[in-house]
Amino acid sequence: MTVAGNRALAGAVAVGRAAERTRFNRLWLLVLPALAIFLVFFAVPVLMLFAIAFNRSVPGVVTFKPVFTLANFERFFGNPLYYNAAILSIVLAVAVAAITLILGYPLAYFVAKTKDPGRNTFYMILILVSMQLDLVIRLYGMMVLMGDNGLINAALLRAGLISKPLPLMYNTFGTIVGLVQLSLPFMILSLIGIIRNIDPSLEEAARSLGASRWLTFWQITFPLSMPGVLAGSLLVFAIAISSYVVPALMGGWRVIVLPIHIYQQIAEQGYWQFGASVAVILFLISVSAVYIYHRYTEKHIGGLV
Repeated sequence: MTVAGNRALAGAVAVGRAAERTRFNRLWLLVLPALAIFLVFFAVPVLMLFAIAFNRSVPGVVTFKPVFTLANFERFFGNPLYYNAAILSIVLAVAVAAITLILGYPLAYFVAKTKDPGRNTFYMILILVSMQLDLVIRLYGMMVLMGDNGLINAALLRAGLISKPLPLMYNTFGTIVGLVQLSLPFMILSLIGIIRNIDPSLEEAARSLGASRWLTFWQITFPLSMPGVLAGSLLVFAIAISSYVVPALMGGWRVIVLPIHIYQQIAEQGYWQFGASVAVILFLISVSAVYIYHRYTEKHIGGLV
């Protein structure tokens, strides 16, 4: 090839790269509206809330002042009422994640293994339909079912199986049931896609080598579905630990978790600074869960999923 030809080729390559960079820069314009909304209505308010957590608590004062203090955090960790609420929030979130995994995995496995498109679509509609109804309406429906005069207690009393109503609500049990009902579809949806993408030939190979269905599941299917298990558990944990409505309605304000304290401090007492410090602690707990998830996935399955 001549020198002129080489120059022409190099020029064409340069023009192509410049055009590609221009197209890439224009694609950023599609991101700007969503990025602006994220910054204005999420990032800035949250950062301001976190900033006032380091101000002295003054009722009714919301503005940030450049005077930093750890008094709010000292108050939190110096009072068992608050740090016990943090412990209870974590315990409830872990329990809900475990229960939703136990309940959701069989259903997700069944839906993922259903080959008929019509039946599969019908099952997916059943899973998604609960998410279409407002949470408050769903919880009030559960209160009708689980209350002292609800359908469950009324049926048991009428059958003579119990002498007084069972305490199904306004306690930890009722809160867990409400949180499981809220977060179960998210666990199922996280698992279905992962289980569906497992190569069937791996299970068939294990079966052909003499493994039972149960052994094949535990040695092949479940380990390969671990990305969905971890992602679903993390999602359910985040939903459960940050829920305010479920503990308020199903717990009857008797199950005091961190979101309840945030609401009481900000909405009822006007202590925005202390409420913000509780929010910071809740945020740090959630970030710690994400970090543990990242470390585990990095070590066992090669990274985040």
